[in-house]
Amino acid sequence: MTHGLKTVIYPVKDLDRAKALFRELVGTEPYADSAYYVGFKDAGQDVGLDPNGHSKGMTGPVPYWHVDDVRATLAALLGAGAETLQDVHDVGGGMLIASVKDADGNLIGLMQQAPAE
Repeated sequence: MTHGLKTVIYPVKDLDRAKALFRELVGTEPYADSAYYVGFKDAGQDVGLDPNGHSKGMTGPVPYWHVDDVRATLAALLGAGAETLQDVHDVGGGMLIASVKDADGNLIGLMQQAPAE
């Protein structure tokens, strides 16, 4: 089951410049600010900046579908003809992400929130 598109991650080459631009766009400071990821929240949407995105195969912004079971959803998409871009991995705190390419080369991200404690 999905919970919709709630996150978009942009691959960036200059994190500081991108952070300044998005700070102006959303009018707030990032909620996460590290050398490997900067995240903003705006109108219920997460907007992330990934300075390593290009080296991971990201060719532009990637929308992330929030799902209950990232592994099962990834398997279903692969069964429907998608190609793995990034296999399931933990990005911190138990949050799992993966991404695929569809038959037209479009990138689709999957995100499973960490279990509630």
